[in-house]
Amino acid sequence: MSELHAAKDTHTKALTINLEASIYGSFAEIGAGQEVARWFLTVGAASGTVAQTISAYDKAVSDDTYGAGTRYVSRERLLAMLNHEYKLVTERLGPARGTRTCFFAFADTVATRNYKGDNEQHGWVGLRFQTEPGSDPSDVLLHVNLMDPTAQQQQEALGVLGVNLLYGAHHARGSADEFLACLSDALSIDRLEIDVLELSGPAFAGQDPRAWCLELVRKQMARAILFDRAFHVVEPSSVLRKRPLIIDRGRFDTLERFHADMLRAGDRALRGEQINLGREPLGIVEIALHPVLDDDAPDNGTLLARVESALGLAPALVTDLPEAYQLAPYLRRYTIEPLRLIGGVSMLAYILQSQFYDALVGSLLEGMGKLFASNVKFYAYPMPRAAVTKALGSGPSRVRVADSKSAVIGADDLILEPPLLHLYRYLREAGWVVPIEVVQG
Repeated sequence: MSELHAAKDTHTKALTINLEASIYGSFAEIGAGQEVARWFLTVGAASGTVAQTISAYDKAVSDDTYGAGTRYVSRERLLAMLNHEYKLVTERLGPARGTRTCFFAFADTVATRNYKGDNEQHGWVGLRFQTEPGSDPSDVLLHVNLMDPTAQQQQEALGVLGVNLLYGAHHARGSADEFLACLSDALSIDRLEIDVLELSGPAFAGQDPRAWCLELVRKQMARAILFDRAFHVVEPSSVLRKRPLIIDRGRFDTLERFHADMLRAGDRALRGEQINLGREPLGIVEIALHPVLDDDAPDNGTLLARVESALGLAPALVTDLPEAYQLAPYLRRYTIEPLRLIGGVSMLAYILQSQFYDALVGSLLEGMGKLFASNVKFYAYPMPRAAVTKALGSGPSRVRVADSKSAVIGADDLILEPPLLHLYRYLREAGWVVPIEVVQG
């Protein structure tokens, strides 16, 4: 981390930018007050940085300024704002001061907590900036989830983030570690999550924004990031919103045919439940950075290779959630439709083990309550006997495989000792653990 960035609070960062005569631009903010501009306007020497501030709250005014046809809190609207504001500031001021000024345009479009608190509280934040006078611009785009309990606190967090972004883009962009440390100053994941980070332009030449996004999860700035099938990190709601989900958790260090077969089997089983589905079911894969089992601590290059391979199956969610029971609350941000975890019977055996729930006061029972809450089921996929025996060989002794000549082991072929046996019978008879059949493509 550079000495310039070290130990600077929000006030000092804003004042430092204001005192740098070469950095000059505009602020356009919609939906969360003008908290970013306010920092620069109140710390002193604002005339050194602020060319204009604008807040086009009225929809007709916003459409007239930035164009109609996009959702108001969206990446598309943010880009329209950046395009408009950057063009204005460079065209108006370029002839007079372009040879000595690094121009910028900051923009955000945000939905803070409404009166009832039942809306999606999130936003898009972006910066277009020059690194040298007359240079081509670079962009940083962020999608953020606002986690504070009040709109005022959310606005305050957004103000801090905006100052950090403008300062970091000019003084702390040398590496992901340096930039993200600056971006998260005076903030925490309990206040604000960043689950999309896009970088472009000469300021970030040679950098892979996907690796920087993985660092968001590693540094606990996001619970998860979502890759679409095109290998882009996208806003999770754009893929998950209101979808029934079939989730395959794993490391995906190798991609086997049974993964595709398993997702197809899960899709067929969900449709076979004869329940009203609001939208078509969607299969996704989830890769936990540090799963409770078989954590091989992959570096970013290895992890990105696994993600790219898994995208041959479905969109991929990379999370910091080691346990299956932690996943449902995250997904419930985006959908109230059915959630169906799917895995082989060896995974079923492992999630029934109390030692994986030691962090919970209620141990295994609390873990099961969290896992199977709110329309969640586990689809147990059959596995070859040899694979199950190998998986359980060094694992829990309270679960074993029934003696039979069958080469394939299903959920009802597991033998459990009391009292776990009674819990398992309850989960089976209540329909929370559901054996499904093999489906081959």
